[in-house]
Amino acid sequence: MSDQRPIDRLISVMANLRDPERGCPWDVKQDFSSIAPYTIEEAYEVADAIERADLEDLREELGDLLLQVVFHARMAEEAGAFAFDDVADAIVDKMVRRHPHVFGDGTAADPAAVKVRWDEIKAEEKARRREKRLRQGLPADPGLLADVPRSFPGLLQAFKMQEKAAKVGFDWPDVSGAVDKLKEEIVEVEAEIAADDRERLAGEIGDALFAMVNVARKSGIDPDAALRRTNEKFRRRFEAVEHGLSEGGRSMKDATLDEMEALWQAAKSREGALGSD
Repeated sequence: MSDQRPIDRLISVMANLRDPERGCPWDVKQDFSSIAPYTIEEAYEVADAIERADLEDLREELGDLLLQVVFHARMAEEAGAFAFDDVADAIVDKMVRRHPHVFGDGTAADPAAVKVRWDEIKAEEKARRREKRLRQGLPADPGLLADVPRSFPGLLQAFKMQEKAAKVGFDWPDVSGAVDKLKEEIVEVEAEIAADDRERLAGEIGDALFAMVNVARKSGIDPDAALRRTNEKFRRRFEAVEHGLSEGGRSMKDATLDEMEALWQAAKSREGALGSD
């Protein structure tokens, strides 16, 4: 049995997989862009295991996610940019810096105070990055929304951009303004459906979704969590329709819409009786 630490073994395994001569052809071929979708997928699978309260799956999915970090770090090391240790050192330094109430002489009476100090420290870090960019001849300020990744899922990206805009006062005073905007966007969606202009319709649907995220945010609701909750509800009821038809020796292809709707409503009623959505 190896006396290496598990993380060192993992780093060594990845180095072997990426070896140009003796490594795996698939792993050698990859780059940051080709691996990025897998990284996102693994993060979602971690979240799914947590939501299902499956700790055995969570252990495995966390390992898969860690592999993604090691994979990216290895490619960066090959490019002469940084290695895994640099990644670990950077996050350790950041956590120590942002928790002066734990690692220094700072104080924090409650989670709200921690959040205030965290934001202050982030602002200080941003100012230092700005100075560094100026010294490097780069644009001083990439903009308020620059650190909202374009690779975020659409709902999350909209939510984060709206949050940042709200912090500088670019926001509806209350939720009623956001609701009015949503109603306006739905009218425009209906108009483009009637006009049968798919390009403009796509734009208006995007505007309506963005407005819906605003309503959720102003109401203190996580839009992604809300949508996932509805997705799960649809999954349950659709599977109930499938099961109901199967019990009668039918398939969904053989059933009428009215038959499927009746089974859907029955599933909905059962959930209502149990106190579900």
